[in-house]
Amino acid sequence: MNSVSPLPMTDWSDDLLARVDELAAVLSGYLDPEQIEAVRRACLFAAEAHQGQFRRSGEPYVFHPIAVARILAEVRFDHETLMAAVLHDVIEDTKFGKEQVAERFGTEVAELVDGVSKLTQIKFSSKIEAQAENFRKMFLAMAKDIRVIMVKLADRLHNMRTLGAMPPEKRRRIARETLEIYAPIAGRLGMNHLRLELEKLGFAYLFPTRYRVLEESVRKMRGNRREIVGQLETRVRNRLLEDGIKARVIGREKHLWGIYKKMRAKRLPLKDVYDVYALRIIVDSVDTCYRALGLVHGLYKPLMGRFKDYIAIPKANGYQSLHTVLFGPHGVPIEMQIRTYDMHVMAEAGVAAHWLYKSPGAQGNAAHARAREWLQKLLDMQRRAGNSVEFLESVKMDLFPDEVYVFTPRGEIIELPKGATAVDFAYAIHSDVGNTCVAAKVDRRLAPLRTPLENGQTVEVIITPTARPNPAWLGFVVTAKARASIRHYLKNLQRDEAMLLGKRLLEKALLGQVSSLAELPADRVKALVEELNAPSFEDILADIGLGTRVAPLLAKRLLPNQGGNDAPEAERAGKGAPLLIKGSEGTVVSFGKCCRPLPGDAIVGYLTAGRGVVVHRDSCKNVADYKKNPDKWVEVEWASQINADFPVELRLDVSNKRGVFASVAAAIAETDTNIENIATTERDGITATINLTLQVRDRVQLARVMKRLRALPEVLKLSRKAS
Repeated sequence: MNSVSPLPMTDWSDDLLARVDELAAVLSGYLDPEQIEAVRRACLFAAEAHQGQFRRSGEPYVFHPIAVARILAEVRFDHETLMAAVLHDVIEDTKFGKEQVAERFGTEVAELVDGVSKLTQIKFSSKIEAQAENFRKMFLAMAKDIRVIMVKLADRLHNMRTLGAMPPEKRRRIARETLEIYAPIAGRLGMNHLRLELEKLGFAYLFPTRYRVLEESVRKMRGNRREIVGQLETRVRNRLLEDGIKARVIGREKHLWGIYKKMRAKRLPLKDVYDVYALRIIVDSVDTCYRALGLVHGLYKPLMGRFKDYIAIPKANGYQSLHTVLFGPHGVPIEMQIRTYDMHVMAEAGVAAHWLYKSPGAQGNAAHARAREWLQKLLDMQRRAGNSVEFLESVKMDLFPDEVYVFTPRGEIIELPKGATAVDFAYAIHSDVGNTCVAAKVDRRLAPLRTPLENGQTVEVIITPTARPNPAWLGFVVTAKARASIRHYLKNLQRDEAMLLGKRLLEKALLGQVSSLAELPADRVKALVEELNAPSFEDILADIGLGTRVAPLLAKRLLPNQGGNDAPEAERAGKGAPLLIKGSEGTVVSFGKCCRPLPGDAIVGYLTAGRGVVVHRDSCKNVADYKKNPDKWVEVEWASQINADFPVELRLDVSNKRGVFASVAAAIAETDTNIENIATTERDGITATINLTLQVRDRVQLARVMKRLRALPEVLKLSRKAS
């Protein structure tokens, strides 16, 4: 395959050559003749490679990659990107491999093509996992060369333009994927023109009936609104000229997907969506932007709380504009955007402006740098993610940022998604800050870590070196970085704790034979690791701690000829001192929710696969079931010093009178006890049942609470939940 055979003459070759000539004509506006010739050669090679392949619409397959290159040519991409676009399906779908592409067109083009190729060879357990892994590879390839995603977006746009040939179910799946992933990526990279078309086509194919109804409704209301916007355009343009400001004033119509999302989010009928039409003012400089803002605010009163300065604080994708909403003619609110010409190019082209601008210090390079910074965050996220599906979910969260801007105590601006909390802020500063944060001050006042932040607030994080992330944080953090960092830390933390517990359990099982694991013969340890096909001895210890391996059986394998192997394993497992329970063991020692054991209760431990040791009261009903597996019993005992609170559940039958809740709560508060949860059930109109979950230190404090509650005349019956 070292030489390119001539392209066979077919009844569509004239059409092919015509399309290649059209592409070359577009390229002649900004590329050198040698570069155009290289793109032309790539087109003919792609035609040979895809010979005999046709799209579902019936046209030759090669027309698709040429159309993808045409989309990129309109944004003036370099010739290597255009060649990669033309060849993007060659490695995946034809007999030609990466080596052949590199030999003919160079390593750079081959790497780009390889980055765009999908992972169709790998078999996955589900479609979701396959899709997630494809996206994971795409983001990794993007991090190496951002042009990969440009080809991918252009490929998706042309596929969406020709989606009508697909069966309905496939159309809906591709349209949903476009709206959930590809359109937001285009938006995140600042490529507004691409995002708008992807959203329009995605909406049309995912919800065809809703799209048609909304399109017709907007068309009917277009007359009156256009007249208002036309008057506004003329008046604003004349006012700016009076002040010596030359500007382009453009009336624009909000696209249907944006209208639909607003109607759904705010539960509005179309007649109440006032920013269907908007005005855009494009001027020559930043100073003129602010002058123009003052002039339009003098013409029409602004709507309070709707002004946003994205020039001083640009969006994450580099977007800059002044946004304001005015009370226009007849009291109709009109959205207005004011920006410079350079900002307008950036807003429409985003990262692609890197190729539109020619000077090395231009704004396009700044957008490129911002995109690379975002991709580096994604790389960090994928390293911390447990699997591809988790990574894809994190990326989806990161792709829908409705921004909130807050300040550090030093005045630095931190951009976060809407709904972000102090914990998200801490992780945005640095992973170590997030991992060790214990409290936060918002505008110099202490605030709960889960408090959603608002624009303009100053946030200060208080850290303690010994602190660690709380699993409960996963319930309220919204940034992908925070979620991935917390999960990563907790997974490692659980492994470390499991190893420590596994070591204690194995040493307990080996008691009387060796005093510590360090005394075990190295050859026996190595043999056990190989026998169990485990990565390391530490992994075996972690499995013991998590309850997936049994310590006494492994002790017998490690030292098969010592220590009275005729004795029952359950009996040998009980040798030596019991495990001391302090209430702060972490993730691998937990307490049964069925019986809620407290310090002072007689307790037993049971090894549960994946959870480690679960501690129960010995009177718990579930204990009887566990007796069928004596090898999983662990002897446990409360430590003498315990500094932790434990949940306990009480059931109260009370007289259904006014103020009974207040009496119960006041009685509990007198004993310095915290109520974690409370639920009530009315029984017969005369009595009611109150189920309480309290936080107590031990049985002594519980006895004090129960004594105080029994003294209340409203309490008819009181009991602690047994199981």
